[in-house]
Amino acid sequence: MITIDLNGPEGNAFYLIGLGKKIGRQLELPWKQVNDTVNEMMSGDYQNLLDVFAREYGDYVEFTGENDGEEF
Repeated sequence: MITIDLNGPEGNAFYLIGLGKKIGRQLELPWKQVNDTVNEMMSGDYQNLLDVFAREYGDYVEFTGENDGEEF
């Protein structure tokens, strides 16, 4: 399990998008699925990115820290 502190540099949206791509490749997911997930992460605000990331990769990654007063 990978733990990401949203208060640190790993909480950066660009880092999370890159990590999503990396996990998708490591899981040998189809390129289209990884690309669609990344596009969905980028289609909204930061909370949307976190929600999509957690939905797709929540079995492998957990968030710690706070985001706008909400703890994950």
